[in-house]
Amino acid sequence: MGYSGARGGLQAILAAEGLVRRLRDHAPAPWAPTAQVITRFRLAVDRVMGEAGLYDEGSAAAAFRQAEGDPLEASHLLRAYRSTLPRLAVGEPVDPDELLILRRIVPAFREPEGPQLLGRTTDYTGRLLEKPAGPPGENGQARTNGHDTNGHPAPGTPATNGTRAADGAHRRPRRFLDLLRELDLAVDHRDGSDPEPFDITRSPARPPAPRSAALAAMARAETGALVALWYRSILGPDGNLHEVTLGEVRHGRLPLRVRHPHTGNPVTIGEFRVTEAEAIEDLDGAEEDRARFDVGYGLCFGHNERKAIAMANLDIANRRFGATGPLEQLLLLTTDGLDSGGFLEHLKLPHYVTFRSMVERKQALQAAQRAGVEDVEARLPEPVGRVC
Repeated sequence: MGYSGARGGLQAILAAEGLVRRLRDHAPAPWAPTAQVITRFRLAVDRVMGEAGLYDEGSAAAAFRQAEGDPLEASHLLRAYRSTLPRLAVGEPVDPDELLILRRIVPAFREPEGPQLLGRTTDYTGRLLEKPAGPPGENGQARTNGHDTNGHPAPGTPATNGTRAADGAHRRPRRFLDLLRELDLAVDHRDGSDPEPFDITRSPARPPAPRSAALAAMARAETGALVALWYRSILGPDGNLHEVTLGEVRHGRLPLRVRHPHTGNPVTIGEFRVTEAEAIEDLDGAEEDRARFDVGYGLCFGHNERKAIAMANLDIANRRFGATGPLEQLLLLTTDGLDSGGFLEHLKLPHYVTFRSMVERKQALQAAQRAGVEDVEARLPEPVGRVC
């Protein structure tokens, strides 16, 4: 590996850690309460939960605060914390049609069955910087008034004017994909070939991998990496042509169910928010069904529409081109922010032994060239740890 034991730096390391703690814990501004981080930085908290693979807003907010706003470092902290938790039960499969809608848009159709719910978004407004004069609440506490971070009544809050009573009729609309299936315009991939979800937290996924492994890897991928890979795929440097339409985007709450340890019956123990997207692609390949569309799917923790949309489009691209190109390998092995970021961060550790070996090899090569020795490379010793 080319590493050496670094001696004499322990005091400097401890001093640097102490400086971080002092400046973080004793800053002029007060320490933001967890509730304030959740409500004021809700999209960052959702992103941290998704990339850590743990749905817990309080822990994600604490990690985000400890990481001083660095989402990748916060995901690292939360994923490390996740590894210490006992696995008490396994959640029961949840039908996405049970989603209690907080936001739903159908760009592919003007008047879909069910409402278009813009929800809490700035997608259709100008981006102008606002500088509020003061905090919205006193003592750092956010004003929620019994509502969640999306402006809807929080779970367990009594309904007002029949809002919750009408949820079943208006917040579980029919899917746009169902219309495509009725018209026989969508390729149906429900063949039972991937019945048991692949658990990437226990086994690494390697190509060729089932669809569930690719979807799980994308759900936990670093958002920026996934969006960049999607954009690369859309631009087509590999020669893959796409004609993508966004079918539907949803954000809402799903029930969390587990099996009761004594009765064996499914029991609802809570709710969690997810973002869901379906993408539609026109099939034009020689061996593809040109009379139908292919539909890709994406679902991730929290409110993260960029990731869900990229997932849905890459789901199609991986199915169409993953077996013949590098896409599947890139999805499974390069989009995890902690893997890629960790490898990058390790470059800041001492590597002087490795580099010294490279310098000596270069010097030996130059000396041999000056002496006129042929086949110099074959006579040189192997370098020490080129790749760490």
